[in-house]
Amino acid sequence: MPKTAFHLIYPKRRTTSVVFASPHSGRDYPQWFMDRTQLDAVTVRSSEDAYVDRLFSAAPQMGAPFLQAGAPRAFVDLNRSADELDPGLIDGVRPSGHNPRIASGLGVIPRVVANGRAIYTGKMALSEAQGRIDTFWRPYHAALAEQMDQAFAQFGEAILVDCHSMPNEAMDSVARAGGRRPEVVLGDRFGASASAAVVDRIEAAFHGAGFVVTRNTPFAGAYITQHYGRPTRGRHAVQIEIDRALYMDEATLTPHPHFDEFRAVISGVVAQIAEIGRPAQMPLAAE
Repeated sequence: MPKTAFHLIYPKRRTTSVVFASPHSGRDYPQWFMDRTQLDAVTVRSSEDAYVDRLFSAAPQMGAPFLQAGAPRAFVDLNRSADELDPGLIDGVRPSGHNPRIASGLGVIPRVVANGRAIYTGKMALSEAQGRIDTFWRPYHAALAEQMDQAFAQFGEAILVDCHSMPNEAMDSVARAGGRRPEVVLGDRFGASASAAVVDRIEAAFHGAGFVVTRNTPFAGAYITQHYGRPTRGRHAVQIEIDRALYMDEATLTPHPHFDEFRAVISGVVAQIAEIGRPAQMPLAAE
């Protein structure tokens, strides 16, 4: 099994209601899993949000906790509901209505990685699927819920920033001729998971750093934003997707030579986002 369900990096002093999380950057692939998959070591990582945990690593320095997945997305998808079980992969699961994520092989235990490439050659037992959910999915979400509750208790609100990356080709359908391609997509489920004021300020932080930003197309947010975003109750959830081609080679999954410079730019954005949830009388603690 992957060594841990999650990594939680906590600030020396919590100064903001913002919680950062990265559910798809886990890269601990057990050897038995690699022996079982029919994919090579690079292809199996193709749906992973590689290095997103490193891009947003400044969050604790800005007074915000940062929750990171311990298990890879190909092993268990933390941005799915625990009951999104795929009958095409898991023995003993009956189809129950049409779910486009399950139909495409992207349930809580994925059947495929990017571009529909099958992970396994056969099916798995329901007990194995439930074991992955109980061991990795539930602890991650228990930790995330706890961080949101702590933020709300301390600040009267909680703002979840769900950090992801997207393939460069994902923006082909929304790129405008003659204009710059969108580089960041903010997903708030069309206003259902976060207030406009919060999303506006997150967008302004990316715009200020020189990024082209769009909202909800083609990614509006999945289970995490749907489950944790309750803006009328002071709980906001915004999904952030960053174009992977900006900082890594998508074919080899290796960081670009200028990765550290790009991370520094993102760190500046993180600082601006953390400021959204910081009371005016509470300055950032010196590190």
